[in-house]
Amino acid sequence: MMEKFSKRYFDIKRRFIQLITAVLYNCNLKGFADGRIFKGESKGLCVPGLNCYSCPGAVAACPLGGLQGALRDSSFKLVWYVIGTLLLFGIMLGRVICGFLCPFGFIQELIYKIHVPKIKKNKVTKALSYLKYVILLVFVIVIPVIMNVPGFCKYICPAGTLEAGIPLVIKDEHLRGMIGALFNWKVIVLCVCVLACMFCFRSFCRFICPLGAFYSFFNPVAFFGINVDETKCTGCKACISKCLMDTNKVGDHECIHCGACKDVCPEGAIKYKFRLKG
Repeated sequence: MMEKFSKRYFDIKRRFIQLITAVLYNCNLKGFADGRIFKGESKGLCVPGLNCYSCPGAVAACPLGGLQGALRDSSFKLVWYVIGTLLLFGIMLGRVICGFLCPFGFIQELIYKIHVPKIKKNKVTKALSYLKYVILLVFVIVIPVIMNVPGFCKYICPAGTLEAGIPLVIKDEHLRGMIGALFNWKVIVLCVCVLACMFCFRSFCRFICPLGAFYSFFNPVAFFGINVDETKCTGCKACISKCLMDTNKVGDHECIHCGACKDVCPEGAIKYKFRLKG
């Protein structure tokens, strides 16, 4: 009974953190009312999670959008500011950011609660999980540098369509008159992602998101996250069986540190802690 209560209490706390994060990222409520993008000084700062710069409520920049913009601008200071910010987030938290501090991740988890048949992780989903690294390289780095276009934001990002594109088009009659093939394509991408998330847990996060791909490199060395006490672990793999992500072990590159594994470990070997060593 106490274990079920503890698990439920932790789930509520994580949801609360996700909700508060989404509100803090997008606390310019006036922007939603008048359909205007906030342009205050805080827009020069990046939030840790995926959150569109052009969302009417956004009070800071998206790190992916910032990186693409910096690579297009080729300003030495700007490029290193954005990369330095991403490195700081990665070293401090790794993919804890995905599990706790990403509004679009929160939305995906809510969509997954819709009662439809679910696709469990398998060899295909594990293979698809590497697609996000290709997207990181091609759409976030190569296309902005070579074509001077924010490839991921322009052609893929469903978070931008949901948070910025649709709200702005609804509020601005002039923008509605400019809708063309690209906007229609982005809406299709968003719809596909929403449908996929109904059947497959965090499908965008697992297969497409280049920000998650970037943070995954830091999972083994991040200062804070899920940690396994190897002296207690018996290798029963209950943690991996419970995990809905494409993990091979707790804390690997696919782990978002959501804590689901912690509650099923029979030995109590899994805990959150500051890790001063990798």
